[in-house]
Amino acid sequence: KLPRTFQAFGNPNYRFLWPANFIAFTSRWMQITLLGWFVLERTDSAWFVGLVGFSAMIPMFPLGMLGGVIADSMDRKAIIRYTQIATFLSLVTMTFLLLIGLAKYWHAYPVLLVMGTGWALDMPSRRSLIHDLLGRRGVTNAVALDSMGMSASLMIGPAAAGALITTIGISGGHIVVTIMSGISIILISQLQISGLSKPSRLGGSVLQGLLEGLRYVYRQRVLRAMVLITILANLLLFPYIHMVPVMARDVLGVGAGLMGLLQATPGLGSFVGAIVIASLPNITHHGRFLIGGVMTAFAALFVFSQSTDYFLSLPILLVMGLGVAGFSSMQASLTMLIAQDQMRGKALGVVGLAIGSGPFGALLVGS
Repeated sequence: KLPRTFQAFGNPNYRFLWPANFIAFTSRWMQITLLGWFVLERTDSAWFVGLVGFSAMIPMFPLGMLGGVIADSMDRKAIIRYTQIATFLSLVTMTFLLLIGLAKYWHAYPVLLVMGTGWALDMPSRRSLIHDLLGRRGVTNAVALDSMGMSASLMIGPAAAGALITTIGISGGHIVVTIMSGISIILISQLQISGLSKPSRLGGSVLQGLLEGLRYVYRQRVLRAMVLITILANLLLFPYIHMVPVMARDVLGVGAGLMGLLQATPGLGSFVGAIVIASLPNITHHGRFLIGGVMTAFAALFVFSQSTDYFLSLPILLVMGLGVAGFSSMQASLTMLIAQDQMRGKALGVVGLAIGSGPFGALLVGS
């Protein structure tokens, strides 16, 4: 019998879905860190580094809701597989340019746009598959485990990227990211979920589906509040991560290796927080976890903004990660528990639209 924390792994398909998501998340953060440092070295500009985060996240703004509509209308496994293949091809292209020495700083932006587009279109499908596989009773545990994987990826990805930069360089690091993306595609292909996929009924009703999702979330008081909190967090909290290379070099006075560790520390906090949440037997106050988590994270961000000492900054970012764990786990759980079956993907798409405010925060911080 599996421990309570890992009960979702009792589902054979989830044993493929979780590592596929984890590897995809990790390679994403590795790529953002690698290209952020690449752009900083080539331009010496916080603004151009801010554009790295903007490029990676801006597709979520126009496409996040579309991803929710197609998650309710098409084969979710196929959606994830095709978006992963597009990301893989963009990674191969950037790796080739780096290896032959023709890569320019601006090449990072279209590559990250492709990755962000795939992220926007497949994230609602990844989340909806969790509910398909585990049902209402298992969804909170599975989402907490998924958040644990995302937190671990935020911890491992930047740290690994910093280590790769100092050992085999940005080109070598990009080769590793490309290989990881290919492994994620293979794992997704192993999912046996054809019976759960819904028949296509997208047709010409895309706009109708988008409006239906917006109206549904607006009428649900808890979902409406959660979406507003998500907008604030993605506009004013999460863009910090794109400025960590600048903070590390120009404020704290460290190089790529310690920069990666600094960027990984919030992920460690989120990882620990997600383990705690996944281990809780019954969670009845999801909203309190969400509010408490986001307030803790904002408070830690304020303290970090005043720090000029590298080693003092580490525990501050650890606390920030703990807060983010409470927010991230409950954000998806609330949406899937409250939304009706036929509206789940659309509701997750509205959450994706709210997350799409993040790139504007990246521009704000970069400027």
